[in-house]
Amino acid sequence: MKKNLILLLLCGFLTPFTWAQSTKTLIETTSQFLSTLDAGELQKTQFAFADSLRKKWTNLPVGLVPRPGIAYGTLSDQSRLAFHRVLSAMLSSQGYLKTTSIMQLDDILNTLYQQAFDQGKIDQKTLTMVQNLKWSHGNYYISVWGKPQTTEPWGLNFGGHHLALSLTADGQQVSMSPYFIGTDPSEVKSAKYAGLRVLSKEEDYGFMLINALTDKQKALATLRQDVPKDIITSPQGSQRITQYYGISARQFDEGQKALLTLLIQEYTHNFEHWKAHQLFNKIVKSGIDKVYFAWIGSHENNKPHYYIINGPDFLIEYDNVGFQNDGNHIHAILREKGNDFGEDMLKQHYLESHK
Repeated sequence: MKKNLILLLLCGFLTPFTWAQSTKTLIETTSQFLSTLDAGELQKTQFAFADSLRKKWTNLPVGLVPRPGIAYGTLSDQSRLAFHRVLSAMLSSQGYLKTTSIMQLDDILNTLYQQAFDQGKIDQKTLTMVQNLKWSHGNYYISVWGKPQTTEPWGLNFGGHHLALSLTADGQQVSMSPYFIGTDPSEVKSAKYAGLRVLSKEEDYGFMLINALTDKQKALATLRQDVPKDIITSPQGSQRITQYYGISARQFDEGQKALLTLLIQEYTHNFEHWKAHQLFNKIVKSGIDKVYFAWIGSHENNKPHYYIINGPDFLIEYDNVGFQNDGNHIHAILREKGNDFGEDMLKQHYLESHK
């Protein structure tokens, strides 16, 4: 029995028991968080599951696009402690640290702009414009949609500048799509946090893969166009990626496939263990050979670059351009195809509940 359990853990296989334990933890931690809020805070936080706002998201600063929900910065210590338990239930250790570091990076960004002003590198108008964007560790918003439970669908969104977590649950299964993360700067260049790279592997593994290709493979993978100024599947734009571009993984050797797998897992493994493996196992079942990899821009860091990883079940899009065109501002997204905000999962839930 013990040996079989160890094998399950090593292989990442899911069982009804382990999946149920994972969703149970999500329900318990979210319910505990809600119990720490007073009536006024609950009114700001909890909404009807059917509310159309649940599916509206953005990565823009809250100074440009307000968010529904309660601001993290207004929470009591008790509520913050409880909410970090929610994040730990949603995310793996790496996903949790990326999330909290993205929040902290906003305060670092404010400090860098203030230093630039103090050194005469930017004027008051620019500083005021930046301050009005309301980048801040506390300006991330939590919203809960419906009641966390095992019998009916519910959801939780957490987002702000460069972060959009979108959890949808039907009581037994969980969707985390769309999942957006970003960093500005992607590498802090000066002062106390010089060298900090919150999304280092999304960048490094991408370069490792493109530079592991032969010249012929690179020619197939590289698209001859300007680097997009943002991800194409941004919620601010109407364009979507509906075709496969670049090179098919069936043309990769085993070492190149291993690098592609490593890059995909850097995204899927941001989620809590059972969700991460459920999604990755689905990708493997459909076939790594059916995944396409495309690249635009430089093959060196600190220069604008972009990539797409596109398979039957998922899409990863990564863009690194920056306002200074210096390859130092990351936007990245992982989407489970057909399952944004639990679309496919909810269809199945409602079909089964009406049998």
